[in-house]
Amino acid sequence: MHPSEVLFEGEATPVQLPVCDHYAGSEKLMVKSLALQQALGPVFDVTFDCEDGAAVGAEEAHARLAASLINSDGNLFNRVGVRIHDPRHPAWEQDIAILVGLAGARLAYITVPKVTDVVEVARVTDAVNQMARTAGIARHIPIHVLIETHAALAQASVIASLVQVECLSFGLMDFVSAHHGAIPASAMGSPGQFEHPLVRRAMLEISAACHAHGKVPSHNVSTAIAAPEDAGADARRARNEFGYLRKWSIHPTQIEPIVAAFRPGVEEIAEASTILLAAQDARWGPIQHAGKLHDRASYRYYWSVLQRAHATGAAVPASARTRFFE
Repeated sequence: MHPSEVLFEGEATPVQLPVCDHYAGSEKLMVKSLALQQALGPVFDVTFDCEDGAAVGAEEAHARLAASLINSDGNLFNRVGVRIHDPRHPAWEQDIAILVGLAGARLAYITVPKVTDVVEVARVTDAVNQMARTAGIARHIPIHVLIETHAALAQASVIASLVQVECLSFGLMDFVSAHHGAIPASAMGSPGQFEHPLVRRAMLEISAACHAHGKVPSHNVSTAIAAPEDAGADARRARNEFGYLRKWSIHPTQIEPIVAAFRPGVEEIAEASTILLAAQDARWGPIQHAGKLHDRASYRYYWSVLQRAHATGAAVPASARTRFFE
């Protein structure tokens, strides 16, 4: 049996997403992002930004542009999502009508910003589903939620529990500004964001909420676009210290450092492959490896390592690749 069939019996299989979420707002950047995704493969998602990317008064035209590019041949892997306007903006329903109505069949996800509670998330989700039914789309389009307000953070766990929600992203900049100067500006960057107690608490609560419900916690932007290696360092720290499995990119040069930060090492991949192959041969019963006992608890960990390796384009031993990914 495949790991996904046997290791999560009685519980939902955790959501797996590319480790990098790259934002593009203008037509030029959208097209460039699609070309880069074609070159690098589906190791990162592209999110077309209809919130900050649309000029005031041009919301409809921008949504139609995004829909046309999602439907284009440039969208090779169907891993393009959109960020719509927030639920209090007059254009949010128009965004859904255009994007789902015209491109819902190929839309990877919809990101909802600035929510205040689970009711808002449910209302947006219902609107997405109603539009999908009208457009004859049978599947449920995944919902990603930006946690950037006090109220949303307080309900992070219940938001993550919604079936259609697959990712919570931390909105660092808005979260810090919501404290009206009580958190210093240094916490909007590194190392401050990882050290200030209020920001650390928010990051941990979002991550814990996601993992409790099998969803993906996504780390916020790194604004130092002149130093793309800083985005990689932030991704590594978010992954190792806070359990984040995905990170935003706001510049093409940040993509590869972010993907590399989440990529397991060669030795870790080799160990995971050896253990899982032996486990499968033993019909997922306990085994010994290098003098240590392994069972389904450790198998789940090593399966996550192999999935992350595959998602980041790392080389997986041929035997494990054949059995688990082909």
